[in-house]
Amino acid sequence: MQATLPVTAAKLYRRACDMLAREIRSGFVAAGTRLTETAVAERFGISRAPARQALAELEELGFVQKADGRGYRVRAVSAEQDLALAPLDEPVQGELQPQASWELLYPDVEIEVVSRTAIASWRINEALLARHYHVSRTVAREVVARLQERGIVRKDASGRWFAPALTEKHINELYELRWVLEPLALEKAVPNVPDGLLARLRRNIEDAVTAPQVSSERLDQLEQDLHVDLLGHCDNQALLRAVSLPQALLVAHHFLYRRTADLFASEPFLPEHLKIFDCLERQDIHGACEALTEHLKVSRHRAMLRIHAVARTIKPADLPYLERL
Repeated sequence: MQATLPVTAAKLYRRACDMLAREIRSGFVAAGTRLTETAVAERFGISRAPARQALAELEELGFVQKADGRGYRVRAVSAEQDLALAPLDEPVQGELQPQASWELLYPDVEIEVVSRTAIASWRINEALLARHYHVSRTVAREVVARLQERGIVRKDASGRWFAPALTEKHINELYELRWVLEPLALEKAVPNVPDGLLARLRRNIEDAVTAPQVSSERLDQLEQDLHVDLLGHCDNQALLRAVSLPQALLVAHHFLYRRTADLFASEPFLPEHLKIFDCLERQDIHGACEALTEHLKVSRHRAMLRIHAVARTIKPADLPYLERL
């Protein structure tokens, strides 16, 4: 009996199985090709366990058969056999390439790390991360690099990765950076905004203001609309990179909104965003920048209220790759 894989490792095995099945059907992987656990693991950046499970399922589906010696050989699939095989979710479109394994893994790791920073700082062990999710060290390293790019992790004096706790001091520092950098980015973004975008984003805010209830996912998207998508039209790339560093808070809010839906009778940032868009539609750029600065200053206190509320209730399970500091 095969061991049960963790949820994300199962996603990786499923992706490898589906990709190989599509490539065999399309002829991209020719009949007679030998497939081994090692080759599949290396190609998809996964460990041998999910690679083994992918090959076993391909055998059950009739795409491969056990080869003499090691591995499997791809079977010739006739048109009749192809019709009899289970349908696949995605059509073949040109040359097929696998989705990077780190992209499948990243969302799970991000939420596990960010949710825990409400209560403490955490050290991240790349080797144990790879072992836990049945992926290579290279894939684990790419996941951690993305966490660094998002401002979620950093290196300590010894060169080890850690995710800093969302303490009041850390939050204050991040928000101070945001209210200095984001208004400047907004000023530089406005001349490059496509026609109709401001009106559409303003309508999104108006709809949320008048809605009886707004989901956490919707709130998260409205934050992205202003602080990421609109500011992304700034043509100063160095400034945009600087803006992105303290925006780890936006990742945290993705989790915090879900856990603190009842903290406020209505979401306070909505009228603040609306004021910013009102100024922009009047071409009052200075007023919009001032409104954005004020919005970020008052948001600092609300962020701490959310973090304290979550810290009192969250009880995360132990994970081998995360060590509490």
